[in-house]
Amino acid sequence: MRIIAPSILSADFSRLGEEIRAVEQAGADWIHIDVMDGHFVPNITIGPGVVSSLRKTTPLPFDVHLMIADPDRYLDAFLSAGSDYLTVHVEAATHLHRTISYIKDKGCKAGVSLNPATPLTMIEPVLGDLDLLLIMTVNPGFGGQKFIPSMIAKIRAAGKMIADRAPHVLLEVDGGITTANINDVAAAGAAAFVAGFAVFGSPDYRQTIAALKK
Repeated sequence: MRIIAPSILSADFSRLGEEIRAVEQAGADWIHIDVMDGHFVPNITIGPGVVSSLRKTTPLPFDVHLMIADPDRYLDAFLSAGSDYLTVHVEAATHLHRTISYIKDKGCKAGVSLNPATPLTMIEPVLGDLDLLLIMTVNPGFGGQKFIPSMIAKIRAAGKMIADRAPHVLLEVDGGITTANINDVAAAGAAAFVAGFAVFGSPDYRQTIAALKK
């Protein structure tokens, strides 16, 4: 399974609904939504009200990535807004197992994300409880950053850990994914690919998504 999830962080915010419909028609598999609070990361993006409004624009799965401090305070809001996958950061969740269990009990897929400098050992205790593991290949907060090459080894290690211990977990990668590096990332074990600027910064969404999939 290979999933292309365009990140609307790089879309035209004045016409988000149109942008989402455009990438859906262009062959996107998921819509990736980066939620930032200005505390956990140095940027502010959108809240649950916007996610709820966007939910009406497409049937594609919403892959909601909470880059926020104390995510437990907002789980219900983003679950109600229509998240299909809800991912929290290991660095931000105080009681990670409880948070994952709560998301799953509400009927949503649960994911955990790791920043580039955070070791994989941090998610070992909860790996079997996850639906998705998201490896950040840039430092989160802004779109359009360059992929950190040393993250290939981390993706490969994550892929082996998943294969050995929790093969049901989907390995996703976010940050600087382009047609130039996606093959290496896939070869390292990733199955889902967040592509923001590579898609929304291109003149032809369909052509770019097809190239990423190829």
